[in-house]
Amino acid sequence: MGFNNKIIIVIIAAIALYAVFLLMSDITALSKQVIKFRFQYLPIILILVPSSWIPLFIRWRFLLGNSGIQVPWKENLKIFLAGNALAITPGKVGDLVKSQLLKSKFDIQRTRTAPIVLVEKVYDLVGAVAASLFGVWLLGIGAYIILVASSILVIAFVLISSSSMFKKVLGLLSKFKFASKILLPLSESYEVVRSSCRGKVATVASLLTVCYWMMESLAVYFVLVAFGVDTLNYFNVVSTYTTSLILGAASFVPGGIGVAEGSLVGLLSLQGVKISSAFTPVVIIRLSTLWYAVGVGFLALKLTGGISVSEK
Repeated sequence: MGFNNKIIIVIIAAIALYAVFLLMSDITALSKQVIKFRFQYLPIILILVPSSWIPLFIRWRFLLGNSGIQVPWKENLKIFLAGNALAITPGKVGDLVKSQLLKSKFDIQRTRTAPIVLVEKVYDLVGAVAASLFGVWLLGIGAYIILVASSILVIAFVLISSSSMFKKVLGLLSKFKFASKILLPLSESYEVVRSSCRGKVATVASLLTVCYWMMESLAVYFVLVAFGVDTLNYFNVVSTYTTSLILGAASFVPGGIGVAEGSLVGLLSLQGVKISSAFTPVVIIRLSTLWYAVGVGFLALKLTGGISVSEK
């Protein structure tokens, strides 16, 4: 099955899922929510979401610069945004398209850039965990999830600190066919990974990622407020939203579709939001975050000239 066909299947599955979500809502409550939606918050939401990508772009340029890679910022911005086109891949490994584009346009070896793309995934988790900690003590839930995620991060950084252990673990994981192509660049570029995950670099990258999560969570907060769900404070929303996305990523389902939405509905219900009233806001949250980014990503990919499926 072609890659494009797989993406189409994921999109169709997402549409079907959201349709089921909306059908599960109380029709009367749904109509009231739609009618009472406060559209004055829409511009704020649409501005906040892309604004939250700015810290991630700065992080991307910072990590490239740390490895001695310089790319004109306009072209780099298009390449960065193009990574969002494949955000619906499991674990967002589709971000590796950025590495392919840098190879195609600037002849920068993938062994130098692919490790940076995958290190970004580590920082995404670091930022999600850190942002969640702001609200865990208020929420009273999600603490176990944060503990597990934190343990994974500790293990990851321990592996990165030891070259022999790092390569040994990659060797074991590379025996799995689906992981071999992803992990090969890491095994050949240990120093790139290590230099991207220590000292000042780790601190700056982590802070930028936390900034991203806090900004996107603010957009989520305004979506809820626009639907009249104003019983939650901002820090509750931060913890709830990031926890649901951690669960979605852990499922390794493309884009976390279904798992992230279901988790978010469940976490909101535990905080007093009726399940029937949570479905619509959750669908809008995912449309304005995940799918907004995917749409912009495909546009950016088109502007870069795209990549050929035959490129390796």
